[in-house]
Amino acid sequence: MSGATDVAEAPASLVLEHKALPGREAVKAFAHRLALETDPSDVYADLTAGVDGFLVIDPRSPESYAQGHIPGAYNLPHRQIDRDGFDKLPAGKLLVLYGAGPGCNAAHKAALRLGMFGVFVKEMIGGFWWWQSSGYPIATGSERGTIS
Repeated sequence: MSGATDVAEAPASLVLEHKALPGREAVKAFAHRLALETDPSDVYADLTAGVDGFLVIDPRSPESYAQGHIPGAYNLPHRQIDRDGFDKLPAGKLLVLYGAGPGCNAAHKAALRLGMFGVFVKEMIGGFWWWQSSGYPIATGSERGTIS
């Protein structure tokens, strides 16, 4: 016994350790992600341009919503989503969901419930934290605000 310890050596490259997808497979994978995700920059640009093909949904608690939310966002807490809850929203629009930030899965929980009712949804990656970090306006209180 030489006294040496058995320590796994780090791979030559952490980036290259896992093989990348070839072109067509990568295109399919990234197209799939974009079908499920959007980001604060795109949401803000569309809201300020008056695009009306989607609604912004804040699935956090009413208390979190009141402390700060995206202007114009509807508060639809994920734990309370049922057919009656989302039937009160304007019909036929994509729902863009956001949570508190990258560590919050409220948008995922809401997307799962809404998807079970056949609703089209996307997650705004980064959530409210990335929205605020980008310097976009916020609203407070329990009423929906508007982007001006």
